[in-house]
Amino acid sequence: MITLHIRYTLDMGKLPEFEAYLKALPPVVERCGGVPAGYYLPTKIAGPMNAAVGMTDFPSLVAYASFREKMAADREGLEMRRRVEASGAILGEDRSFVSCVPESRR
Repeated sequence: MITLHIRYTLDMGKLPEFEAYLKALPPVVERCGGVPAGYYLPTKIAGPMNAAVGMTDFPSLVAYASFREKMAADREGLEMRRRVEASGAILGEDRSFVSCVPESRR
């Protein structure tokens, strides 16, 4: 299994728009073949106030490639992405893949 890790840089004045996007995202991700591993907003406790994280699991890179194709054709997903982009909530995205150490999961 691999996990797509996305670090979002946000316009904090538009956090409600970004949060709405994250809340609506899981069913679309699942329909297109991904498994949401979690979406996280920044806190006021520590760390950058304008950084959020999203993680989605895939059994393989081939499955991820299929997911990308399905997401590119998914009307609901495209509309959600269009809305969040139009809002200006997301200033940047950094994508990487990580793999979980199975023994570290509960």
